Amino acid sequence: MRTIKRKTGMAAAALGISALVLSGCGAAPEDGGASGSAASSDYLGCIVSDSGGFDDQSFNESSFRGLTQAGKDLGFKPKSAESKANSDFATNLNGMMSANCNLTITVGFLLGDATKAAAEANPEKHFAIVDFEYADPIKNIKPIIYDTAQAAYLAGYTAAAQSKTGTVATFGGIKIPTVTIFMDGFADGVDKYNTDKNKDIKLLGWDKKKQDGTFTGDFEKQDKGKQVTKNFLDQGADVIMPVAGPVGKGAGAAVKAANASGKSASLVWVDSDGFLTAPDYKDVMLTSVIKTMDEAVEKVITEDKAGNFDSTAYVGTLENSGVALAPFHDFDSKVSDETKSELEALKAGIIDGSIKVESDSSPKS
Repeated sequence: MRTIKRKTGMAAAALGISALVLSGCGAAPEDGGASGSAASSDYLGCIVSDSGGFDDQSFNESSFRGLTQAGKDLGFKPKSAESKANSDFATNLNGMMSANCNLTITVGFLLGDATKAAAEANPEKHFAIVDFEYADPIKNIKPIIYDTAQAAYLAGYTAAAQSKTGTVATFGGIKIPTVTIFMDGFADGVDKYNTDKNKDIKLLGWDKKKQDGTFTGDFEKQDKGKQVTKNFLDQGADVIMPVAGPVGKGAGAAVKAANASGKSASLVWVDSDGFLTAPDYKDVMLTSVIKTMDEAVEKVITEDKAGNFDSTAYVGTLENSGVALAPFHDFDSKVSDETKSELEALKAGIIDGSIKVESDSSPKS
């Protein structure tokens, strides 16, 4: 069974972290867009994306926004490096070490090994990684992780309540814990609705018990997301949650095309409020499962600059607003007061522990 916590064993030498030079195909660090008294600060905060890039309208973009805001508030000019492929991770981290970054944010589960190697090779430097927790804590890496299943549970309940066809769906980019945790929570939310309402809303794309479902295999190819979504629509699904970064844009395009042909389908976005961050699809955006990565990243940087860095994991939950169900925006009038009231009760139950939301991929901290 997969969990968000795993051991990493890739040697630093294999990654080339100790060679603090820029080489290969990785993107060189770029100056961020921070304004203010950057020149007067000797502190430097930096960030390395995964292959989704900083314009993914999802977790890379949200994390980058947090760093940018920290730069403005604290008076430093951030550096960023965008990874085009997994092979760029080590090169981009090398570049940040060469730039003498005080704290380097790495974004995404896939950067776990590379971040560990960089931290071990540079023990005087601080790191924070979004969406990854190490089995054995590393003293100069702070994990920023989320119990996303909690908010996804609310999204699954909402999707089931709003479905007119009796079928909803979800799919992932890559089968990793930070993806399947959304799918687990979504499945449990659908089940909760069925139990409470004596309904039989079907879920396509994920079997929680088997931990098996539909994945596109990457976080980049929007055409795959479009085809998977079209297949779900053809099978009757009318609410679909892609957990796939930019691949979700393909899902949005498929839903819009289907609605133009007479269907009435909607989308559940993930990581950020898609109504705001993916405005091309806001007319089909029922809601989003939010992780407030921008706020967490800004907080970690602020604490580090003040000399208060520690390696204790930050865990986002419904209780601390680290995860949330986004507003319904244009769909607000279509969601009944009854459903809204039920969602508030479910949220309260999750927070007080009377409702258990469990995923093999939930944080263990």
